[in-house]
Amino acid sequence: MTSPDPERPRPARVDPPRPAPEPEPRRAAGPDNADTRAAAREAAAAARTLGRQLRVLAVGAARGAGRRAAGAARAAGPAWRGWADRMRPRAPAGPPPPSTAAPAAGPTPAPARAPAPRAAGWPARLRRHPWRAAALAVVLLPLLALAGLVLYSFATLPPLGGVVPEAGQRALTVEADDGRAFATRGAFQGQKLTAAEMPAHLGQAIIAIEDRRFRSHWGLDPRGFLRALYRNAVGGGVREGGSTITQQYARLVSLNQEKSLRRKIQEAFLALRVEATMSKDEILLGYLNTAYFGAGAYGVDAAARRYFGKGAEALTLPEAAMLAGLVRAPSQLAPTRNFGGAKERADVVLQTMVETGAITAAEADKARAQTITLRTPPETPPGTNYFLDMVSAESKKLADAPGDVTVRTTLNLDLQSLAEGVVARRLDAEGPKKKAGQGAMVVLNKEGAILALVGGRDYEDSQFNRATQAKRQPGSLFKLFVYLTAYENGFNPDTVLVDRPIQIGDWEPQNSTGRFKGAMPLRSAFAQSINTVAAQLADEVGIPAVIATAHRMGVTAELPNVPSLALGSAEVTLLEMTRAYAGVLAGAAPVDTHSVHAIRGAQPQPLYLRADAKGGTAIPTEARAMMLDSLQAVVDGGTGKAARIAGLPVGGKTGTTQDYRDAWFIGMTPDLVVGVWVGNDDNASMNRVGGGDLPASIFHDFVQRATAQLAKGRKRPSAARGEPARAEPAPAREVAASAAAPGIHGVPEVVDTGTLAFRGRTVRLLGVEGEGGALARQLARYLRRREVTCAPASGAEAAGEQLRCQIDGDDLAALILTAGGARAAEDAPADLLAAEEQARSERAGIWGRRR
Repeated sequence: MTSPDPERPRPARVDPPRPAPEPEPRRAAGPDNADTRAAAREAAAAARTLGRQLRVLAVGAARGAGRRAAGAARAAGPAWRGWADRMRPRAPAGPPPPSTAAPAAGPTPAPARAPAPRAAGWPARLRRHPWRAAALAVVLLPLLALAGLVLYSFATLPPLGGVVPEAGQRALTVEADDGRAFATRGAFQGQKLTAAEMPAHLGQAIIAIEDRRFRSHWGLDPRGFLRALYRNAVGGGVREGGSTITQQYARLVSLNQEKSLRRKIQEAFLALRVEATMSKDEILLGYLNTAYFGAGAYGVDAAARRYFGKGAEALTLPEAAMLAGLVRAPSQLAPTRNFGGAKERADVVLQTMVETGAITAAEADKARAQTITLRTPPETPPGTNYFLDMVSAESKKLADAPGDVTVRTTLNLDLQSLAEGVVARRLDAEGPKKKAGQGAMVVLNKEGAILALVGGRDYEDSQFNRATQAKRQPGSLFKLFVYLTAYENGFNPDTVLVDRPIQIGDWEPQNSTGRFKGAMPLRSAFAQSINTVAAQLADEVGIPAVIATAHRMGVTAELPNVPSLALGSAEVTLLEMTRAYAGVLAGAAPVDTHSVHAIRGAQPQPLYLRADAKGGTAIPTEARAMMLDSLQAVVDGGTGKAARIAGLPVGGKTGTTQDYRDAWFIGMTPDLVVGVWVGNDDNASMNRVGGGDLPASIFHDFVQRATAQLAKGRKRPSAARGEPARAEPAPAREVAASAAAPGIHGVPEVVDTGTLAFRGRTVRLLGVEGEGGALARQLARYLRRREVTCAPASGAEAAGEQLRCQIDGDDLAALILTAGGARAAEDAPADLLAAEEQARSERAGIWGRRR
């Protein structure tokens, strides 16, 4: 048996028949086969053709040339089909080589079928399986969109340090006339810290709580980001941030506070740039100088001065820990509004400093035990905001210098609180019935200093200042200028004119009563506000002369030269009319109304210091005396009788406009000039409210208590200023009676905020209308296990009698009213009424704004 020749082809083996066999395509025998190489060349050419066609399609789609894109697609079709045909296996060219081997025995094989064409690549597969195309789109499209967003974010990257603070921005710390700081406005900038001034524990505290790996990462911290992501997911909310100090600094100096993916991408790019251009210490210092620490303080030095009254270089460890804890939630944790929360956060910072090795556990315990004292103005009392708006504008005119400033104002905090309370009390009690919705008040001294200003009932509802911005017709209040002009031109209070029907041109003035009283002296005509007499006087002296007098007294509004001006048909503000009346009291006009005494900046010398006011033009002594006599006649027996105060000389004038749309009263004592306006913002008519009604009553209530306060020369405490709420002492006769009486001692039960029970014996607090519910429960918690001493205010002790009670030396009724725990009774003593007015002005307790 001879061995098979390796060079000769083997005979084909015939397999047994199978069901529908799929013939295998024949392959070229050997790597050097010419047909195989030709097919490869054709495949490469087809691939190049496909590439060119796809590029044509891509360019056409990008340019939006629909027609060219469609043409390119049609051109690509034949090429694709030709490439697919050329990729099919082909039989060798020419006849098959002869076979010398004998055919194998067996059945004759069926003729070979043409091989099925292969799939035309992934486009065809995607067409046959649409779900694959959808899955591919779901994966690729977001990736392409993200890549586009990254490229766009990088292309629009702002310059590093491109955010510049608003020019001229500064903070105001506002002081009252006695030096007590009571409000702040604006953004505090402080001084920029240098590396030498920054305490080591301050930087350690920030790094410990904000970015523990700050010294080791390169601007981005994936580990910290994943840790924050995990803790927020487990905690069910945002409990930890993933941004590094570098990222936060880049955002502060280059980006806005927009919450978007684009901003986060730009923040990451900028953080890398910051790390490449600045050292770690420079980044930390820049961050501390720009971060927001709450209460309007930007930068750690501003925060240190805002909260602790010192520069950042003098911060102690517990103070530094408190400031470091603020940057995560400055508005919520600002010590001025949430000292407890700020202290708890400071303890967390100290613990993280221990964990990072910045301090020892013993140092942390010592820091926690130290007392942190705030030296800061309080949150601005709501009622003073009208005054603060005016002060902000005036201080900018007087000293428009950059940097934080302190403004000493003319405001008397006690008179301001009293004014707010009196206006609110009267409008609450009588406003609904009389359809009077708004009120305003201005209080001046003879020199024009604004001691108190009420611009409306609620600043949060409306910032429109009705004392300085609202222009209203003054009605008979304008007669001051008519009579003063007449007195300067030969008339006197005893001059007799006739109250009768008159006509001046087309104008026929009428009295409010519709009746005429005949002949009467000018003093009586002024006191009774007779319109026809005022019109005759104005016509006699001339309207231009009246206008000149009004401007000389300080009225700046445009006044029309018409006969009806005598009865106040022009529009003026309450402040300028009060200023004019103050000129009569001072004897010279115009009075220089002002709200600022001094302005101080960072330098020792003041930026502004008010000089002694130059007196205005003197009013002739005789004319002034006659005018004062007429003003006093209004209060003694005229339209302003409601303003009378026993034992105090008072003068003033009422004013009422047509249909009772406006009601005015401006009155004066030897020390004060007080202007009051009542009306509605929509100019609706009131229910027959004239100047001698609500406005005169408000004047009376205010001046009566203000005179007593000014005589005492004492300052009441303020809950909003953080001072202890100590009550005014009871009158001497009540104190003596209390000392003599045996009194009631013990730990009481609270029935309501005005009623206590001592072992079954009920005691009602003098002057307090009690409240139940949550306020009573709060009082019960306050009095828990604390002894209270009660004694009768007067007379003998009896069950159920109203008593005055004390706790730790403080009057309990005054404490309750100052905290807004109850309302004062109508017959309550003056000190308790003042306590209620304070709570009302500061929105404490029941007087809080209901939303």
